[in-house]
Order: sequence, then C-alpha cells, then structure tokens
Amino acid sequence: MGSAEVYIMGHKYILSGDGPDDYVMELALYLNKKCQEVFESAPHVHPLKASLLASLSITDELFKLRKLTKELESQTQSALDSILD
Repeated sequence: MGSAEVYIMGHKYILSGDGPDDYVMELALYLNKKCQEVFESAPHVHPLKASLLASLSITDELFKLRKLTKELESQTQSALDSILD
C-alpha cells in the first residue's frame, strides 16, 4: 500500500492508496494540476469550488474514456465475429 505527502491547492495531505507510493503521488499531482487550471482560469473562485470543478472535469474525462472503451470493445467484437464467420 502506497502513501505520499502531497500538496493540493497549497494544503498538505498525507494520502495512502492501493498502489505504490509513486502512483499515489502521480494521482495527487494530477488532481492538483486540474485544480490549479480551474483556479487560474477563474482566480476569484474559492479553492473548494475549484476543487469541485476540477473533480467534475476529471469525472467527465473518466466517463468519456469509459464510453470510448465500450465502443472500442464493441468494434473489436464485431471485427472478431466477422473474421470468425
């Protein structure tokens, strides 16, 4: 189980997760980057709101990738079916 001391929006956190330390750090750095992007585009936004908006952005990325994965799986299965027929 990995753990890392990270800073997100200027606040220190000690995080732990199922992956290795460097993976936990990579996740935290990605979240911080997304938060900073939101905060830089709208500096008047409260850091908590910036964090929530960044979380929504990341969730949007996840859902789009899931949809793409399903489409690719379906295309792959169709191609396999036509090859095997």
